[in-house]
Amino acid sequence: MLGFPILSILTLLPIAGMIITAFVPKTNVKMIRGITVGVTALQVIFAIVLWANFNGSMAGINDPKGFQFVEKHEWIRISGLGVFGNVAIDYFMGIDGLSVLMVLLTALISFVGAIASFSIEKQHKGYFLMYLLLVTGMMGVFCALDFFLFYVFWELMLLPMYFLIGIWGGPRREYAAIKFFIYTLFGSVFMLLVMIGLYFTTQVQIGGVSWHTFSILDMMNPANHVTGSIFATIGNTWRYVGYLGLFLGFAIKIPMFPFHTWLPDAHVEAPTAISVILAGVLLKMGTYGILRICYGIFPEIAVATSQYMVIFGVINIVYGAFCAMAQKDLKKLIAYSSISHMGYVMLGMAALNSQGMMGAIFQMFNHGTITAMLFLSVGVLYDRAHTRGLNEFGGLANKMPKYFALVVICYFASLGLPGMSGFISEAFVFLGAFQTFQFWTIVSTLGIILTAAYMLWALQRMFLGTLPERWNNLTDINGRELVALVPLAAIVIFLGIYPAPIINLMSTSVNQLVTFVNAAGPKVMQAASIVR
Repeated sequence: MLGFPILSILTLLPIAGMIITAFVPKTNVKMIRGITVGVTALQVIFAIVLWANFNGSMAGINDPKGFQFVEKHEWIRISGLGVFGNVAIDYFMGIDGLSVLMVLLTALISFVGAIASFSIEKQHKGYFLMYLLLVTGMMGVFCALDFFLFYVFWELMLLPMYFLIGIWGGPRREYAAIKFFIYTLFGSVFMLLVMIGLYFTTQVQIGGVSWHTFSILDMMNPANHVTGSIFATIGNTWRYVGYLGLFLGFAIKIPMFPFHTWLPDAHVEAPTAISVILAGVLLKMGTYGILRICYGIFPEIAVATSQYMVIFGVINIVYGAFCAMAQKDLKKLIAYSSISHMGYVMLGMAALNSQGMMGAIFQMFNHGTITAMLFLSVGVLYDRAHTRGLNEFGGLANKMPKYFALVVICYFASLGLPGMSGFISEAFVFLGAFQTFQFWTIVSTLGIILTAAYMLWALQRMFLGTLPERWNNLTDINGRELVALVPLAAIVIFLGIYPAPIINLMSTSVNQLVTFVNAAGPKVMQAASIVR
């Protein structure tokens, strides 16, 4: 273990960057950009140190001793509240095989997004202050093990994302920002209510005194449940209500059909860097929340409702792909492709076996890198042509050969071509899902065909054929853009050929999660039979 609080450093480093940026004159754009790039580059370095020191043989999940780089400090202590009990809220952070990949992904995408942010043309100081605050919120979500702290970081993301879209976005930026804010806040209200219910359900002994706590690990342990509280009895109606309340909050963020409509609007209006962050990291928070909190605290409900989750996953896959095929705006096409590809994550999670769960988490990481490449590639073209219309181009392969090569990599990775990282994760998802839901897995493979159709069609319309005269002055991709895209391309290819470094990080935690969740299955069935 490291001798310094690396998770706090990763999370709070952007706050330090904000403080420094606040004292920089707004006219010194070069320094403002440099601070943000420097801070996010340091995060990447610390994330690599974290990866190098991470022990993949430790499980985590429901075992407090299995979490690594743990930081736990008293934060809020209020005693003597009578019937309301004593309040214990801790600054509690730690990671296991589920969260280490997301920490790596967040650091990487934040750095790439900082480089892409150089295209911002107005109010640079305000933009980069909001950007750094957003990075802190994202990193904190994946490190927090106290539900109260988790919720603080979850809500912290709302404010900067609202302004980043609403001020620096496209023509309909206000509409897109408000829609994103309202959808996410709507889900957060349900999350807050369930969190409060879980708080009153969970009680631990600290120094011989009983305290109510927000610790996610304590909430997962039935031994800590207060007898007679609403979420205490395995399989009761209130536990279903609690699970569904949390699931709704996380499903909106995924986004799961029918709560997906905010995403295309947000992507189309957001600046390139914010689209990269939105698709690369924010969507993963929904599926991560389900795995960490819904599956962790309500495992028997996860088993009982898995057949419904797989249906919504398949709807996401097929419906998202059909919508993508109908788009003429390149950014909107990629937005709908994200909805489709997050359906694979849901399909693997619903399988509730090691292969499916492994594929789902790996797909979360791969989708983050691939979609970041896709949105960066759109930004490269939009900065030059100031249009994203698919039918307005043609023949770009000869005019922009370096750009064409990188676009081919990310398009083929998105459609799951063997040799690319997306193929490995989707294969694991199908292997796991087929064991549990044969029919729905067969239906979901339609998404592969549809993805190939809309990706290859887009590639054909943009890069093949004759170049319109209006684009004769277009220049090929530049050095700054290559710095953002080439590392992502290298990761996509490397993990497509040799995925072991990622799989080894999470395999023990995934197996532990599958064992933990499935062990709850007989309990809910037994409880249901008693009710009947």
